Amino acid sequence: MTEEKVILVNQKDEPIGLMPKMEAHEKGLLHRAFSVFIFNEKNELMLQQRALSKYHSPGLWTNTCCSHQREGETNIEAGKRRLQEEMGFTADLEDTISFIYKAPFDNGLTEHEFDHILVGNFNEEPMLNPEEAEAWKWMGLEEVSEDMENNPGVYTEWFKIIFDKYYQSIKR
Repeated sequence: MTEEKVILVNQKDEPIGLMPKMEAHEKGLLHRAFSVFIFNEKNELMLQQRALSKYHSPGLWTNTCCSHQREGETNIEAGKRRLQEEMGFTADLEDTISFIYKAPFDNGLTEHEFDHILVGNFNEEPMLNPEEAEAWKWMGLEEVSEDMENNPGVYTEWFKIIFDKYYQSIKR
């Protein structure tokens, strides 16, 4: 299996090359990514607890799923692919906001991403891929915001950043 490559981009999200995913994270280079937020009919967000075997942020709570687009793949196609791979279902997704963030990890890796937040709806139970996700739960946005403030250590660094960006964008 070949190592997955990420799409390096400039500040305008224009592709400037490809690089192996691990190398891009070691060098902290800006690359394209997406984050999926799935809501149910009560407007609760589906959170994922990362598998304990993950190489960074194991066991922490985060958004429904996230990853990197592949060359030639749209944001929506990438989001649907990864939603199926991680959570065992697919949903119609809408590309909402995008922004750049940088989050260093204590293992020497850095997420430096031009992130696209994709939003969809689903009301059933996911079929978790145990290599990706340990558990899942629904939480209201206000509840997530309060819990993040009170218990920041149980959430991934990127989720704290992207949740705040998304939450602020819908409160306007």
